Amino acid sequence: MSVKKILKNYWFIISMIIGIVAGCIVGAVWPGATVLEPLGTIFINLMFCVVVPMVFCSIASAIANMTGVGRAGRVLGTTVVTFLITAAIASLLMYVVVRIFPLTTGTYEIVEGEVEEGLSIAEMIVNFLTKPDFAELWSRKAILPLIVAAILFGFGIQMAGGPETMTAKFLADLSKCIMKVVKIITYYAPIGFFGFFACLVATYGPELIGDYGRTLIIYYVVCFVYMLISSPIYARFGGGKGAAKVMFSHLFAPAAVSFGTCSSVATIPTNMEAAEDTGISKDVSEIVLPLGATMHMDGSAMGAIVKVAFLFGIFGMDFGTGRAIMAIVVAVFSSVAMSGIPGGGGTGDLVLCTIFFPDQLAVAYPISIALANLIDPPATMVNAAGDYVASFIVSRFVDGKDWLQKKIRK
Repeated sequence: MSVKKILKNYWFIISMIIGIVAGCIVGAVWPGATVLEPLGTIFINLMFCVVVPMVFCSIASAIANMTGVGRAGRVLGTTVVTFLITAAIASLLMYVVVRIFPLTTGTYEIVEGEVEEGLSIAEMIVNFLTKPDFAELWSRKAILPLIVAAILFGFGIQMAGGPETMTAKFLADLSKCIMKVVKIITYYAPIGFFGFFACLVATYGPELIGDYGRTLIIYYVVCFVYMLISSPIYARFGGGKGAAKVMFSHLFAPAAVSFGTCSSVATIPTNMEAAEDTGISKDVSEIVLPLGATMHMDGSAMGAIVKVAFLFGIFGMDFGTGRAIMAIVVAVFSSVAMSGIPGGGGTGDLVLCTIFFPDQLAVAYPISIALANLIDPPATMVNAAGDYVASFIVSRFVDGKDWLQKKIRK
């Protein structure tokens, strides 16, 4: 890959890394770097203000503009169930890893609010999914209730005519405009993260830098190990004897393209070619692979667990079983249900922070975003390469256990 292509594909990640590293260095050598906090606060405030309308409009628009819901029933149903199960497995695996290898080793005294004790199950259901007043929905601290409202509104539009209604068209256009605003704000992100991390390191110490590096190493290693171990297992289950060997002969191309482009969508053509060469039915690949590019996010699910575990360490909280179960549920939900909408990844980060760190959003959210961008290449690799492997499992339930052997014998 040429330098020009590398810069084109990774310019945002590179600029983010430069901003974060520069901020960490300045914060480590200059105790007075806390005066740079407004640079980060500006970015955080801009994101908080745009994220609420973005979430509502993008989700409601996605549902309102759906066409052909219910077609290809068996393939579609099997595909979604497969995505949910593999995302849950990936999340559980990452939880085990972060419990064995803690992501943070430093001790921090965070003074930005206080983290509340966990709510009861009944209280969580009520508070996470609903609000007693309509006005309370329009807050960054009510993201899950806002998502529920957006889903209900989207289905209401579907019942009224769906894509043909003026409301659906308006929401689609409004979503595009809001995403352009988000893009404008992201141009400022490297400066914002420079100020945020300079202040953070100056306040809480340079040991934070080591914890970031430790977290990235653990995540990158786990992603590659997960792909190399889970892929043959899933392929064997889906395609029977010899499937793992066939799968490995085609896996490298989509893995390399996704790692190099950081885009599951950009990997669809490569995945389609790999699926065709493997012998996967066209009607299966044409549903599984495009759908997987927006919904099959095992790497993102693992990333969600890493973010929560890292923040729990920063805030000195125990990432115990009860919180782990909630984190895994949210990780699966955010990776499968929300990744298909514009800005879904950022929304997932906000949901995680809202649930576990409601009074720490000003610190937790930017840290989560920073981690999300730094782990994006291996996360996308696991996501996109996993789409190809998932097609083996769907083929088993659609075309029979011996579908691959039939293809090989031809």
